[in-house]
Amino acid sequence: MGRPFNRPGGPGRSDSPRKTSGSSLTDTRMGNWWDMLLVRGIFVGVCIGASYHFRPFGFGPSVAAAGGLLFSIGVILFEIRLRRASLRQLIGAAVGSILGILGAYLMNLVLAQTSIPEGSRSFLGVGVMLLMTYIGLVLGANKGDMLNLRAFGGLFGNERGSRRTFKVLDTSVIIDGRVADICEACFLDGLLLIPQFVLRELQLVADSADPLKRQRGRRGLEVLQRIQKMSHLEVEIAEDDFPNIADVDMKLIELAKRYDGKIVTNDYNLNKVATLQGIEVLNVNQLANALKPVVLPGEAMRVFVLREGKEYNQGVAYLDDGTMVVVDGARKMINKTVDMMVTSVHQTPAGKMIFGRYDERGEQSPRTETSSRVGEAQHGGERPPRPVFPETQRE
Repeated sequence: MGRPFNRPGGPGRSDSPRKTSGSSLTDTRMGNWWDMLLVRGIFVGVCIGASYHFRPFGFGPSVAAAGGLLFSIGVILFEIRLRRASLRQLIGAAVGSILGILGAYLMNLVLAQTSIPEGSRSFLGVGVMLLMTYIGLVLGANKGDMLNLRAFGGLFGNERGSRRTFKVLDTSVIIDGRVADICEACFLDGLLLIPQFVLRELQLVADSADPLKRQRGRRGLEVLQRIQKMSHLEVEIAEDDFPNIADVDMKLIELAKRYDGKIVTNDYNLNKVATLQGIEVLNVNQLANALKPVVLPGEAMRVFVLREGKEYNQGVAYLDDGTMVVVDGARKMINKTVDMMVTSVHQTPAGKMIFGRYDERGEQSPRTETSSRVGEAQHGGERPPRPVFPETQRE
C-alpha cells in the first residue's frame, strides 16, 4: 500500500516497497490491496462453505468448516510465498513437480504387479506420489535459476531486459547530495530503493541537538524530496527490516541481497564489505575521481600556492575540483600564482594527488617578467585570476 513520501516514521506500513511518485499511484496501490483482500476473503468463504456442505472424511459440520478454514489459510500463505519467487524458479518448480508425478506413476505401475495387499499398496502409492512430487518441486525451484529461458523460442527472452534494477541508497550518499545531480543527469536508472531504517536514521540526525548534525539531516531529507520530483525516476520506500542486525551497513547489504540490487554509497568501508560479499556498489566518490581532468607528467600548469607543504621547500595548491597539488621549490611563493611542471600523478583511495616542480629560473626570465607586468597593469596590480582548468602545453 503506497503513500507519498513526506517524513519517515509515518503510519501505514506494508510488506513490500511503496511507491512515492504521486497520489494517482497511491490510489492504484490502494485499490490493488483491497482487491486482493476481497478475493482472498471470497476464497476463504468458498472453502469453508464447501467443507461444511460436503463434510469430507465423515467429519462433523464444525470440524469440516474448521478444516476448510485451515486449508484456505494454507493456500493463501503458499500464494504469498510464490509471489516472491522469480519466473525461473516457478518454471523449475512446475517442471520438477510434473517429472515427480510421472516418476510416481511409473513406480505405482510396478507396485501393481506385486502381491502387496490392496490397502498397503494404496498407501505406498500415495506416499510415493507425495514424496516424488515434493522432491521434484523443491529441486526444480532451487535449480530453476540455471534455466536458459531464451531457449523457449524467445517467449521469455526479454525477462532480463524487463527486470527492474534496484539501487539501494545509503545514508551517507543521501546527506552528501551529489546523488541528486547524478540522477538529474540520467546516470542512474531503474528503481531507487530507500530503506525505512535509513529514513529513521535521517530523522534522528535531523532532530539532533547538534546544529551541524541537524543541518545535515535536513539536507538529506531535502535531497530525497528533490529526487522524488524527478519524473524519469521511480522511488520506493522499503519496509523490510532486520531486527537481529544492529548495524545499518549490514542491513543495507542484506536488503541488497534480498532484492538483488546495487548499493549507492560514498562510504569506503561499506564499499569494501559489500564487494567482499558479492554486492555491486556504485561509489559516488569513484565516479567523481573518474571525471576529474586528466593530467600527464610533463605538462605545464598554473596554480595558486595556498600553504606550505610537509616536506622541505614544498608548497601546496588545489585545483578547482579539490585535487591537491604538491609543488617542489614553491615554499617562497605562498599566496602567489606560479607555473609548474607536472612530474607525477598518484591515485589514492581519498582521491588524486599531483606532484610538480616549480622552476624559479623560468619565473625570472624576461618574458615572464614582461607578461607579469602586463597582467598587473590590466588588473590594477592585483594577482590575475586562476584559470578554470589547468593550462596544458600539448603539441
